[in-house]
Amino acid sequence: MSRTRTERLVNLVICLLSTRRFLTAAQIAATVPGYEHDPDDAKDHEAFQRKFERDKAELRELGVPLETGTASVFDAEPGYRIAPREYALPDIPLEPDEAAAVGIAARLWQHAGLAAAASSGLAKLRAAGIDVDPQATLGLEPMVTVDPAFAPLTAAARDRREVNFDYRVPDRDAPTRRRVQPWGVVCWRGRWYVVGHDLDRAATRCFRLSRVVGAVRVTGQPGAYEPPVGVDLISHVARWSGPVERTGRATVLVAAGRAAGLRRWAVETHAGPDGDRLVLPYADADYLAGHIVGYGPDVRVLEPPEVREAVIQRLKEIATRHDDLAVTGGAR
Repeated sequence: MSRTRTERLVNLVICLLSTRRFLTAAQIAATVPGYEHDPDDAKDHEAFQRKFERDKAELRELGVPLETGTASVFDAEPGYRIAPREYALPDIPLEPDEAAAVGIAARLWQHAGLAAAASSGLAKLRAAGIDVDPQATLGLEPMVTVDPAFAPLTAAARDRREVNFDYRVPDRDAPTRRRVQPWGVVCWRGRWYVVGHDLDRAATRCFRLSRVVGAVRVTGQPGAYEPPVGVDLISHVARWSGPVERTGRATVLVAAGRAAGLRRWAVETHAGPDGDRLVLPYADADYLAGHIVGYGPDVRVLEPPEVREAVIQRLKEIATRHDDLAVTGGAR
């Protein structure tokens, strides 16, 4: 399934979970990103209907309880909704490593691009006078940030559009301009990379998003190129990046019996009356900080200062996002 279709299906589910009434196909088309079309154009409307029918069938095959009905006896056109009581899962016990894997997946789905699209769709429902369940929208806003270049490069890869950006490498003082036809954006060992065709070097290259300086500029037309068939982006990044040298050492204080994931990471563990001190090898302070903040107050960084400051910065970002969410919610 393509990324575009996946996002459309996710937003459709969010839309239908967030309303207490049945939504008609026309209301869904006006609300969910990916269904935009001209209803007065017969061919365009027919294409929408085919797409919508495929998506409904896909959701039902996935086990999503899609209900059909009408909002009142006066409605001639059927509508659709998902009953939260039928869709909710029972409590699922997870082992620590399983919970960590689920946490990583949740961070990705909470990316700002998807949250913004879903929030926009819910705003359209409210504007149309349709009651929206506020509890169904919890968790849409991202709690973990990605590199600023993530959204424009992902969009450019999806639309097959050429981009250029300034890129900094460690052994050079000044960034250099790169012109790239992006094939896709992937995550490898906690870092995001874009893989594509470097036009100036006439070769395949990958670029770490954290080293992109300034804005990504989209210069090409949509559909200007096609990536190689069957290209394995992760394998390319793995060959290019080489082994990670974890030469740094961080000491953290962990509450007794907590943070099982960090304990498996540790190369030294020292028990104490106020908790256990773990020594963690690391290569990138920000990457390590991203793992530590997920354990909340159960983990406190003792040293070095660069890791402690990275954790503080992450926590400030999360606090700011919660404050923004509270202000937005209060303004409704």
